[in-house]
Amino acid sequence: MVEPWLRSSRTEIEPVRRAVLHALDLAEEDLYRWSKDLSREELHARPHNLPSVAFQLRHIARSLDRLLTYAERGSLTEMQLILLRSEADPQGTPEEILAELGGALATSRDRVLAITSGFGELRHVGRDRLPVTLAGLLVHVADHTQRHVGQAITTSKVVVGFRLKD
Repeated sequence: MVEPWLRSSRTEIEPVRRAVLHALDLAEEDLYRWSKDLSREELHARPHNLPSVAFQLRHIARSLDRLLTYAERGSLTEMQLILLRSEADPQGTPEEILAELGGALATSRDRVLAITSGFGELRHVGRDRLPVTLAGLLVHVADHTQRHVGQAITTSKVVVGFRLKD
């Protein structure tokens, strides 16, 4: 299957946002492929003390919200901080976790599309209000998401490997 960035899609969107959207599209395809058949126990498993696939899926969903809040010049809410602290909790069914991820990816695409200018403008990230450009922050949305997609896929492969050994 051809990856989203090679499908000649979203050509009406300038390159920075297009690349971010393609990264989110690829994340959704890869994460669904590698986690849709995992049981609840497998989704929450921590083989070799790795973070679980469930953690990775929640972290992707919730970090997208946090990063895009900064992109929109916002500050994190108390609820975002509570959700951050609960990402590793071994809770939720596969359906619930995948629904949260799917909703977050859809909302994130809309939020990225709503950003139409100011890519060189300054934004601030985190409690220390570290300076970054809007374009740099959007690129980080893509690379951070893909980093955790890779971790989720690796953990999923290890979990499936244990299943096959039994």
